[in-house]
Amino acid sequence: MRTAGAVATEECGEKLAPLLVPGDVLILSGDLGAGKTCLTKGVARALGVVEPVTSPTFNIMRIHEGRIPLHHFDIYRLDSAEQLEDIDYWGTLEADGVSLVEWGDRFPSAVPEECVIVRFTITGDETREIELEPRGKRGAALVRAWVDACSDAAGVNVSAGEGL
Repeated sequence: MRTAGAVATEECGEKLAPLLVPGDVLILSGDLGAGKTCLTKGVARALGVVEPVTSPTFNIMRIHEGRIPLHHFDIYRLDSAEQLEDIDYWGTLEADGVSLVEWGDRFPSAVPEECVIVRFTITGDETREIELEPRGKRGAALVRAWVDACSDAAGVNVSAGEGL
């Protein structure tokens, strides 16, 4: 998918939220300012989260209450995958909410077998390319539904072969 700016990236998140069920995990990767938090804001808004959503860089994880809990991780500041145990990473992924993990590709051993890897690439001042890699049956189903949901979104271009 390609988005025309932050608003379109957030809309992609809004389109994703109704498709999410407890246990879904999205691993978000990309440079600073690539759109990871914008996508999360859109998901949060569509889940009914009313509080502001910012990257939890210093908190490592925040839980936002909405239709279903949103577990928002930013593991950029962790030095090793072993530190994930300190924050009950695996227990939280398996809990009653959906998890979006910024910098989730930092520790390959921490990427679940069932998830969607979302890679953001800065392609211009405002434009972003979003590559989706499904993992497992649920990941594949979620990517198909998400791409379909975004096909009519303003400022979003979807092309074939994006994990379908």
